[in-house]
Amino acid sequence: MVERRAILVPLFLVAQGLLAWSAAHRETPPAFPDLDRLPANAGEWGFTGANQTAQDLLESLGPDRLLDRNYVSTPTALMGNLFVAWYRSQLAGNRQPHSPQMCLPGSGWMPIRTGEVTLHTTAGPIRVNRWLVAKGPQRVAVLYWYQKPQRVLAGEWTAKFWLGVDALRDRRTDLAFVRVVVWSAGSDDGALAAGADFATAAYPQLRDALPR
Repeated sequence: MVERRAILVPLFLVAQGLLAWSAAHRETPPAFPDLDRLPANAGEWGFTGANQTAQDLLESLGPDRLLDRNYVSTPTALMGNLFVAWYRSQLAGNRQPHSPQMCLPGSGWMPIRTGEVTLHTTAGPIRVNRWLVAKGPQRVAVLYWYQKPQRVLAGEWTAKFWLGVDALRDRRTDLAFVRVVVWSAGSDDGALAAGADFATAAYPQLRDALPR
């Protein structure tokens, strides 16, 4: 862990320098996406309704576009949620996604298992975080990633580095934070597998809907 941080911190400083350069030379943000045009179904997961996000949460997260949908799996009847917070620009420094590594424990959800997994989607393989978290008797599978126009990133530090690189090369810093949640119904492994299935189906749809 120490060796990894010793590498990532200098990369983060480089990224911050690139961001400062990009800010001085102007950014060309993309058009706003219409996330409501996502299909009602994602594979075997069917849309059941959208959540009304609290105003204080919106102000805290500060996204330019937000999607918060509930789904149910046809074969297993497991409940799932797809949450997307899209940021058109991050040059201001305060309009960035919050890390689940801080938000989940802060909300009382304690990690039971953590790690990463590769999902093989119809739009290509992506590497994402896959967690199992618990709050009291509740246990849920959480998969999340950071989605940029040209890549998907699992790590927060890696996302910050590519933020600076893309700002320099493309004069864009747009980013989507994507989180998939599936509630366990007695089987943790079943929830984790279902979460991977849900995310695998949802990613190609998001890739088409978000700016590229």
